[in-house]
Amino acid sequence: MHDDADAAIAAAQIERPLRAASQPVARCPLGLPTVIKVPPLLDDGTPFPTRYWLTCPLANRRIGRLEGAGGVKAMEQALDEDPILADRMQAAHLRYGAERDALIPIGAKHRPTGGVAGLATGVKCLHAHYADHAAGNDNPIGGLVAPWVEPLICVTPCVTEIDEHMIRNPDWVEPR
Repeated sequence: MHDDADAAIAAAQIERPLRAASQPVARCPLGLPTVIKVPPLLDDGTPFPTRYWLTCPLANRRIGRLEGAGGVKAMEQALDEDPILADRMQAAHLRYGAERDALIPIGAKHRPTGGVAGLATGVKCLHAHYADHAAGNDNPIGGLVAPWVEPLICVTPCVTEIDEHMIRNPDWVEPR
């Protein structure tokens, strides 16, 4: 990330170090990153298909519940039943992959493949679809997920600073 504070916050949100320099592309009302843009090759050269990574613990928690309740299967069924939705999702996969692939250096030994979450078609991870949508892109599955997730309005920040280190805030609770 361009700003060390944003990098520390995102790392605290996902509870592990970031694996590449990334930048926030969406923020919550408290000003914290909710989605970061990740390069297609991580710092160690590993190909990374996910361009937009959801860092917000609240969104991750809510999407996890949706996935646990059969959300991926329901979204796949929606694609099967609605050819217009399926065409829009296919366009989103192509856009996503093209955007990511345009950033890969010529001659790179390894390359990520696919579109959203590394897929060529369909739905795999609602987190990835929602992150793409929240980053301002046309992702119809992410758009369908959004009402289950938003608003992302926390009273207490999800991260706090202790001894000059950002950590997940033990006082954070999911707002009702």
